[in-house]
Amino acid sequence: MIDNKLNKKLITISGPTASGKSKLSLDLALKLNCSIISSDSRQFYKEMKIGTAVPSKIELSKVKHYCIQHKSVINNYTVNDFQIEALEIIKHELKINDHIIMVGGSGMYMDAVTHGMDTFPNISSEVSKIVNSNYKLLGIKYLHEKLSELDPEYLLTVDINNHRRLIRALEVSLSSNKPYSSYLGNKKINHNFQIINTAIKIDRATLYERINNRVDEMINKGLLKEVKGLLKYKDLRSLNTVGYKELFLFLENKISLEIAINEIKKNSRRYAKRQMTWLRKKKDIIWIENNINSDDLLKIIHQSNLKY
Repeated sequence: MIDNKLNKKLITISGPTASGKSKLSLDLALKLNCSIISSDSRQFYKEMKIGTAVPSKIELSKVKHYCIQHKSVINNYTVNDFQIEALEIIKHELKINDHIIMVGGSGMYMDAVTHGMDTFPNISSEVSKIVNSNYKLLGIKYLHEKLSELDPEYLLTVDINNHRRLIRALEVSLSSNKPYSSYLGNKKINHNFQIINTAIKIDRATLYERINNRVDEMINKGLLKEVKGLLKYKDLRSLNTVGYKELFLFLENKISLEIAINEIKKNSRRYAKRQMTWLRKKKDIIWIENNINSDDLLKIIHQSNLKY
């Protein structure tokens, strides 16, 4: 008996920032005549266009895209919210098409859809109080030092400047006496469609050159003006991200524009490194070259009988 779910496919395209995910997904979607879901957590917000490398109006007009600039930075849009919305979109689209593509570099968001949300232990109120008090007193260095002791593996993949995620990881580790990373990627959910996970590999020199050029292009397109319009929202979680937090410092006269731009490039390269570290842990990924064309990728998809 033929398994009908093999006729319905969610194709995911992951990879580090600036590796060519968006273009490849667009070319593939045109071949398959299907839609695209963005799992890039920075592209959800309509006020953040230039700094998140949102596809152009022409590109968006060629293929139906979901979860791009559909929220405001003032909205509290969580991983769980995205998972629920994305699964509903997939359900709807696969009723009328055999394929749908999900593309993005936010591994946690993509994993929530493909593997399900991880379950974490309850946080001790006493632990939470101690961690937050120590952070206020000792700063982010305290979080780095404690996590390097309790969960060095997670410290390799997390944004080390994102104190909220560091605090969360530390609270879980201390409350459960187990590393926070031990709770990640454990949950599996059964889907009524096949999932084919692909990720772009690219050599470091080429990637770093692309990242640097992209930052320069963003500045030329008016990123500083975009960030200036968001200055009053700078403390929101959605804006604690590369390309925005560095320019906020410039606008507050804490660093020069030259230093801010160099910091964006440096932090983007670090982010790309964390993305690759996250992806290399995955066992269900088909690695593809960054210069692969949609025809060759289509052959890989048609030949795949993987079930996740």
